[in-house]
Amino acid sequence: MDFAPIYLVQRFIFRIGDFFHHWYVDGSRRFAALYIDQLRKVDVIFALAITIRYFFQPLYRDYSVIGRILGVVFRVGRILFGAFVYILITLFFALVYLVWLAIPAALLWFAVRGAIR
Repeated sequence: MDFAPIYLVQRFIFRIGDFFHHWYVDGSRRFAALYIDQLRKVDVIFALAITIRYFFQPLYRDYSVIGRILGVVFRVGRILFGAFVYILITLFFALVYLVWLAIPAALLWFAVRGAIR
């Protein structure tokens, strides 16, 4: 008859470990996929990598002096604005991710703190 309590304790420990694996490992993978997907959606709009690749090419194949100067100016502006948006998205996701990581620890902290009082 000693088997049932031992089994229940083992299952409880397993489920706690399974929860933390699901929360941190699987949640982090899902969060990273969501972050990369969001960057891909933004890259469709700003095309930062393509803009950098063709930085010294004239914009709209205008090979005149004005076209070359305006091409560089517009591309610099597009690169700066795109980089700013990428940084904002990265900061937002980093903040949300840190909150996500802290939720179980905060819940445990408040539970222990409430039990002590």
